[in-house]
Amino acid sequence: MTAMTETSRAPSADRPLAERPVVIGNEAYTSATYAREEADKLWPRVWQVACRAEEIEKVGDYVTYEILDESIIVTRVAPDRIAAYYNACQHRGRKLTEGCGHAKRFVCKFHAWSWDLEGRNVGVVREEAWEGKLCKDDIALKKVKVDTWGGWVFINMDPDCQPLREYLEPAATMLDPFELQEMRYRWRQWLYFPCNWKVAIEAFNEGYHVLGTHPQLTKYSAKATWSEARGIHGNFGSAAREGVGGASSGASGAADMREGLKHSLNQIWEEVNATTTQTMVDVANRLEVELPEGTPAPQVQMHLMKRTIEEDAKRGVIWPQIDPAHMAAAGNDWHIFPNSVILQGPTFALCYRARPNGYDPDSCIFEVYTLERFPEGQEPKPENLYRPDIDEANWRKVLCQDFSNMGAVQRGMKSRGFTGMRPSPEEERAITNFHRVLSEYMDGKGVPVPMEQAKA
Repeated sequence: MTAMTETSRAPSADRPLAERPVVIGNEAYTSATYAREEADKLWPRVWQVACRAEEIEKVGDYVTYEILDESIIVTRVAPDRIAAYYNACQHRGRKLTEGCGHAKRFVCKFHAWSWDLEGRNVGVVREEAWEGKLCKDDIALKKVKVDTWGGWVFINMDPDCQPLREYLEPAATMLDPFELQEMRYRWRQWLYFPCNWKVAIEAFNEGYHVLGTHPQLTKYSAKATWSEARGIHGNFGSAAREGVGGASSGASGAADMREGLKHSLNQIWEEVNATTTQTMVDVANRLEVELPEGTPAPQVQMHLMKRTIEEDAKRGVIWPQIDPAHMAAAGNDWHIFPNSVILQGPTFALCYRARPNGYDPDSCIFEVYTLERFPEGQEPKPENLYRPDIDEANWRKVLCQDFSNMGAVQRGMKSRGFTGMRPSPEEERAITNFHRVLSEYMDGKGVPVPMEQAKA
């Protein structure tokens, strides 16, 4: 996307809402009433990531997914089939599972009623007391819609919801070539933020913040990013539209691309521990030896890719075949409505998920994890670590910088002097689109207002 000049840009009224200067109020972030309404209007009606398929690899493995007052059991019932159930005993309502684990059946710890992996009741203590009045269909676990894409397991509490694939478009088609389902966790961490879940997820849904939040990443350039509305989703990318994803785009302004890639890839590996791989970093460190000074930047980029593919292949990691034009069009980052973000690369991805922490609009649960392709049989199985201390030992420099904005944004939004968000019509279109879609679920609340109307 090439930014239009003031004289060539179409009049605001003729452009989609996401491309227009708008004002967005603070109700969605600060209102306790709004937070409670989300429980009825948003979360039961959307597809949301519950876990990765690798977390329930074997028949009987399960994960307990929590969203506000709802608790859902996601379990593998057959090698090729996953099921999801509301996590509630049909006797007295007690939750059957906590966290994750493995079970042949789900047994209530209160009165020992039990269910098999198919959700059928298979045990009622002294069942004869009910004189045959207990109907097996009535006391089966209640099902939740479940489907998979890209290695993620999604759930939807709406029995009449649209199919997952339709819901995910066009993100699914744009991301399919990256073969995200072939990646596995490299590390996983989470913490609580003193902000609304939307403040947290939006911090990773635009590149406009890099100059202000991560100035050390702008050594070679501070170029504008592009941002687009993609149906109910959104994405953004580097204005340069080059590189192989992740840190490589940060070298786009380097006079010597060999040095630029070496610097940017090492920096992001050390300061994020994601969006690249050790193989790619090692190849970048040899660029100045393998290529002569003055090698044109595109040739350096292609050499980095070719050599990384070769080195990965030696250790059993095969890159997906992705057309360079498609890779550029896919950008660097996708926001999957409502609460997930994927920063994708050819053999890696950095991902975020934000959820409300109860009905407190000022608190959320925030998870960060990185995925990578590994040689078969060498996939790690990291725990999801709780890391409440925001320091570089736990979160590295770049994420600490991002995290430093969370509470400050939430507090500022409550100020009498704050009159609404004004996202960039070019670099934050995905955020404007997010609020447009959110307002549709929330019966029109919080819809972005064109700036000229807001002034009026």
